[in-house]
Amino acid sequence: MTAVIDKPASRPHRWAAPPRPAWEEEPSKAGLAGKGIALAFACLAVLFPIWIVVVTSLSSRKTIDEAGGLVMVPKGITFIAYQELLSGGQVTRAAIISILVTLVGTLFSMAVSVLCAYGLSRSGSLGHRWILMTLLATMFFSAGLIPTYLLVQSLGLTDSYLALILPSAISVFNILVLRGFFMGISQELIDSARIDGAGDLRILWRIVMPLSRAVLAVITLFYAVGYWSAWFNASLYLNDQDMMPLQNVMIQLVQRQEAPVGLSQAIRTGQLSDWPFRWRSW
Repeated sequence: MTAVIDKPASRPHRWAAPPRPAWEEEPSKAGLAGKGIALAFACLAVLFPIWIVVVTSLSSRKTIDEAGGLVMVPKGITFIAYQELLSGGQVTRAAIISILVTLVGTLFSMAVSVLCAYGLSRSGSLGHRWILMTLLATMFFSAGLIPTYLLVQSLGLTDSYLALILPSAISVFNILVLRGFFMGISQELIDSARIDGAGDLRILWRIVMPLSRAVLAVITLFYAVGYWSAWFNASLYLNDQDMMPLQNVMIQLVQRQEAPVGLSQAIRTGQLSDWPFRWRSW
């Protein structure tokens, strides 16, 4: 008599698709092809502008003028534009300032937002309802530009890099998103950690944050993009040109430029009327 030994079921591949429910029919080839085409067009719509910007930045001035300003097909690669941009020192210094402000500001904003959201997500925390209502009120009512400037000035933050971080360090919307995610974590899991002797900070660091990596990544991206793209605080609170971040330096470089060469030539040759630009001389 031969014994039959059942082989253990093979583990599914890590990237394998989950099993399809019995009531869901198999996708048709036409449907799969249509989804692939739609995704290909979506990727092309995102990548094509990036391709144009990169190729144009690596093209010579003659190639850019021949292409009308935007180069789609590269005709020789040159790094002259990057050399001219980074050799002066101002742009390099501004880029370093923007990177440091983005890193420090994002870390500070995430630390404060996570701590605030975790405290507001615990129903037994002291005064969490009043703090939550106060935060919600700031989403609909603000002091305005002049009181904010006077506050920053009274704190001695003008001509300081802290003026680029503290006035916009906290986003109530991001705190509410984190709070909602933290409230979805099982209370039994947190209670079991308390029984084992874990405190609030350890629960936050060892349990809540590892389970919230997805929302933490999204909120970190929100803060980082906000700090990197910010220019208004620098133009308002900074007077030293050497302290300006990259965005303000780029704005100044663009504002110093005259009308585009092609536009000026079109006006001089009579191909285009100059009446829309006469307001400059009024």
